[in-house]
Amino acid sequence: MSALRIVLADDHELVRAGFRALLERFPDFQVAGEASNGREALRLVEQFDPTVALLDLSMPDLNGLETTVRIAQHHPRTRSIILSMHSDEEYVRHALAVGAAGYLLKNSNAGELELAVRAVARGDTWLSPGVSKPVAAAYAADRRNELGPFERLTSRQREVLQMIAEGHSTKAIAQRLALSVKTVEAHRAQIMQRVNVRTLQGLVRYAIRVGIISMDP
Repeated sequence: MSALRIVLADDHELVRAGFRALLERFPDFQVAGEASNGREALRLVEQFDPTVALLDLSMPDLNGLETTVRIAQHHPRTRSIILSMHSDEEYVRHALAVGAAGYLLKNSNAGELELAVRAVARGDTWLSPGVSKPVAAAYAADRRNELGPFERLTSRQREVLQMIAEGHSTKAIAQRLALSVKTVEAHRAQIMQRVNVRTLQGLVRYAIRVGIISMDP
């Protein structure tokens, strides 16, 4: 029996340890690597070509949603499951819209985790029983007809939004992303217009609401 390779990403070490322990109960599951943020997860996906990537929704530097986008674009054989504490429809909708194949609540038991990984690995979609299945399924069936403001942001804009919300200065963002300060400022203005907020504090609140950063200290 060939091993089903999994990459696990969460910024809390104890959470990763718990998920690893659950995954390793199943002899055909292999945790190929662990990451504490999305950029590390992308490097592990590139290195190990896993079948499934388990990604925390809110991670520093690069969140689970944007990591999912990049995995779908550059590593289509790897399917992503978003791990989250949030059962709100909006969170599920965002995850499905960016290409996640599954949405698993963190309070799920080992049986649900196994079912989710196996379902996604064989090409199905998995949603935790604790989320609103009818609404999420309807959205997944026709998700491109009516995209919300978050889905209309470009990948770069979502990346800039996360860094703004994490408190990075315009200059720091420009240096990190190899952009000019004017380009970052233009992205910020476009983001504000698209999500209909007018202040940096409003952007932070929006980023928390859509789940790309958490309220954890």
